[in-house]
Amino acid sequence: MASLNARILKVTGMFGGLQVINIICSVVRSKLVAIWIGATGVGLFGVLNAALEMINSLTQLGVRQSAVRDLASASKEEVPALVCVIRRWSLVLGCIGTLLTLVCSPWLSELSFGTRDYWWGFALLSATVVLSAVNNGEGAVFQGLKSFRKLAVCSMLGAVGGLAVSIPMFYIWRIDSVVPSIIAYALMTWLAMGYYRERIPRPNTAITLSQTIAIGRRFMLLGIYMTVTAVVTNAISYAFMSYLNNVGDLETTGYYNAGFTIVNRYVGLVFTAIAMEYFPRLASAVGSPKRTEVFVSNQIYIALTVIVPFSLMFITASELAVKLLYSGNFMVIMPFIVWATLGTVFRAVSWCMAFVILARGDGRTFLLTEISSGVVSIALNIVFFNAWGYAGLGYAYILWYGIYTGIVGYVYFRRYRLKIERRIPLYLAYSLLLPCAGAFTALNYKPVYALPLALAACGVSFVMLRRKLL
Repeated sequence: MASLNARILKVTGMFGGLQVINIICSVVRSKLVAIWIGATGVGLFGVLNAALEMINSLTQLGVRQSAVRDLASASKEEVPALVCVIRRWSLVLGCIGTLLTLVCSPWLSELSFGTRDYWWGFALLSATVVLSAVNNGEGAVFQGLKSFRKLAVCSMLGAVGGLAVSIPMFYIWRIDSVVPSIIAYALMTWLAMGYYRERIPRPNTAITLSQTIAIGRRFMLLGIYMTVTAVVTNAISYAFMSYLNNVGDLETTGYYNAGFTIVNRYVGLVFTAIAMEYFPRLASAVGSPKRTEVFVSNQIYIALTVIVPFSLMFITASELAVKLLYSGNFMVIMPFIVWATLGTVFRAVSWCMAFVILARGDGRTFLLTEISSGVVSIALNIVFFNAWGYAGLGYAYILWYGIYTGIVGYVYFRRYRLKIERRIPLYLAYSLLLPCAGAFTALNYKPVYALPLALAACGVSFVMLRRKLL
């Protein structure tokens, strides 16, 4: 177990660092666009990227996540055929997405800008749809085969290379550089993926079209469930944003969006980093309930050990983060950010158990749990915002993930009849206590006054992780 924990922390540190690099590249790009192009360029980037994310999520059918499960649980003899099928499906889905983007470019332009004059932009960006699909297919192969270093290198080269190529574009072409810049990011990642791609031996016999469909159907079905889930949860999120815009104004909506982005993206990078190693490992053990229980319990312990000092450090630096990422005008969202950070403790526990649903390929249960979570979130947000404003949204975030932990726990304990170690609830109580004290200190005095608690949590986590590694 000590060697396993060492690998978990190594991969987590690797992808945590990668997330930081990606965030830095994103911030630098946004700053340069704001300086050299202005608000119009920032808005254009946002609209075009949002449209592409929607197209990619609808046309790629969740292959990036669902294929990892099948590949991680496959035998050595099955891997060549499965990798071949994943690459074929990724290419085909990417080509379909590109074709749809080309055909629909006039309507996408009208939907995004109220005019068809920008159809050419979407027509050019259609090339990124197939590149993204191929990149996601290769990413699934890397993750499923546990080639984490190659995946990290490719992602870093894509982000840094895309930024390096884009900087002279921003300076020389200004507003005309937006579309070529988006293409450059996808192209640089594709080149890196192609250079480092796994050289898997060809299958002993050629894979026919019927075999490609039959093998792909296993992960495509789960992927479709995941796609439907993403569409529904995005629709619920959009509904709440529309509600805020109606009861308040665009400024209110902007403040909420900024706070939610800070908590979900910057605090959530810990979960993204841990998931890279955890999901394929869990999928490979899905046939053994005992191993699954050990992996889940161990992952909850490590996730809480990492998230407690991280959340306290984030609370301590929250005021600085808001001013750095946005401006002093956004300080009104501080209560939301500080209280919502506590919700990440429940998020860590629920997240570790929720991956069991995906590892088992239980798409229908995953759909029901995520939709239930979305309905709970919008109901809590509306009630608590009306009662306590932005602080209420923070309370709602905590309660939302507390309830979600209960929903996922019901599936984990009752449907799958799995267990966790008895010490986990006690450790969860400790994990809530320190961040709660930090939040109270930050909101009643100053965030920086929570630093002693953060340093104490770092010391405790260091000792606990050291024991895990011995």
